[in-house]
Amino acid sequence: MVGGKDGRLRDFYVWALKTSWPMVLAIFITAYVTINLAFALLYLLAGDVIAGAHPGSFTDAFHFSVQTFSTVGYGQMAPRGLGHVLVTLESAVGVLMVALATGLVFAKFSRPTARILFSKYALLREHDGVRTLMFRLANTRGNQVLEASVKCVALKDEVSREGEKLRGMHDLKLRRDNTPLFSLTWTVMHPIDESSPLHGLDLEALRRGDVRVVISFTGLDDILAQQIHASHVYLPEDLLEGRRFVDVLRRENREAFVDLSRLDETEPLAPADAIRRAS
Repeated sequence: MVGGKDGRLRDFYVWALKTSWPMVLAIFITAYVTINLAFALLYLLAGDVIAGAHPGSFTDAFHFSVQTFSTVGYGQMAPRGLGHVLVTLESAVGVLMVALATGLVFAKFSRPTARILFSKYALLREHDGVRTLMFRLANTRGNQVLEASVKCVALKDEVSREGEKLRGMHDLKLRRDNTPLFSLTWTVMHPIDESSPLHGLDLEALRRGDVRVVISFTGLDDILAQQIHASHVYLPEDLLEGRRFVDVLRRENREAFVDLSRLDETEPLAPADAIRRAS
């Protein structure tokens, strides 16, 4: 986003849920060390306020801060004088930090995620005599997704009657936009017939017009018993024509297996199938 305020500080909770675990852990470790360093410096500036510590020892002050912050309190060092005020303040900060870290870690662990993998490319080819846009997705978690549904929207540059340029959004009607049970793979198809917003546009026209296809997936995870979501955007350079997806399903002893390493693989159409037209 250009011109807006940095959302990581203004909406830290949402940002922390989206970012990676190593980043979140690094932030909490950095905050933990920084807070203890700051309070150790305050203890030194306050004078001889830690009984049992060596006078002027930053190491002892830091260790005392860690014990206070974590409420461990080994008993070898204790506050006195102004130190009681600083200990009270640090204890309150420690309780708030622990509560914040616990809540965020629990929310991040319990947040439902969809392990849905989209094919790298979307294809334009003839299917049942109709030019069709198709892509496929796979459930990499190995469980069942109930009442799964897919929605597709095409983004196109348009000009209104008043001459204003805008980005139009058009729903793409799918041959099948839902399935009661999604466990392996799913090839989603949009017939480009007379009612399609992509009708009459060949591959070059789609790329010149910067047409993008936005995919939204929703379903119910049968293990988590929660709604899951996934999304993907196909850019103009992700569209291929005159190719077909390589088969990723194989069967052994009446059981079906999916080779996810071949989900993005395509191959040229057979000569009899290579006749295409933007009708």
